[in-house]
Amino acid sequence: MIKAIVTGHSRGLGAGVAAALLRRGAAVLGIARGANGALAAQGMQEVALDLADAGAVAAWLDSGTLAHFLADATTAVLVNNAGVVTPVGPPGRQGAGALAQAVAINVTAALQLADAFVAATARCPDRRIVHVSSGAGRHPYAGWSAYCATKAALDMHAQAVAQDAVPGLRIASVAPGVIDTAMQAHIRGVEQRDFPALARFVALRREGGLAAADETGARLVDYLLRAQFGDVVLSDLRELGQG
Repeated sequence: MIKAIVTGHSRGLGAGVAAALLRRGAAVLGIARGANGALAAQGMQEVALDLADAGAVAAWLDSGTLAHFLADATTAVLVNNAGVVTPVGPPGRQGAGALAQAVAINVTAALQLADAFVAATARCPDRRIVHVSSGAGRHPYAGWSAYCATKAALDMHAQAVAQDAVPGLRIASVAPGVIDTAMQAHIRGVEQRDFPALARFVALRREGGLAAADETGARLVDYLLRAQFGDVVLSDLRELGQG
């Protein structure tokens, strides 16, 4: 049986991923601050947890809930999707609190969950971790130093874990492309001085260049459950073939 943990499932890409997993017959546990009633009605379990609070995440992991959920999985999946693009702007206008939150959500929580996931699935023959990365982790953008650095951290974590060669574990850090989500709406609302590439993202919206979250989520799940998943640790969903 497929059992999956999905962070940031309440909306956007996370919701699309969770919905696609449910359609595949997987048991899904969503972790986010907010709920998703439509997915819960389809049988998804939800945990209300602030992933920016590393202490709260550690306490929840110590409670054994994650391990109990994954106990009888034949294929276990962790989708580290939750993330924030803020703070946007150059150093000097970012703020210590916003930087701490970005690192906590984008990096710390993902690494905490990955470690606990591997420990909890020691007897599972097929376990898979996907970090939802970004092209920003591989190409610098002015104004996105925090976002670029945290996504690059996920890429390097995946590469190092692949080197660990943990039995039965596959891992990949996947850039999903530019998706029509609340994050994109926030980006379009920032000031030009804080994000010089703003015009490009405004144009993507205007010209229909943003991918739908549910379609992208389905494509990501198709790749995640593919036999070849993890063969390439750093990948871009737009460049992956079907099948």
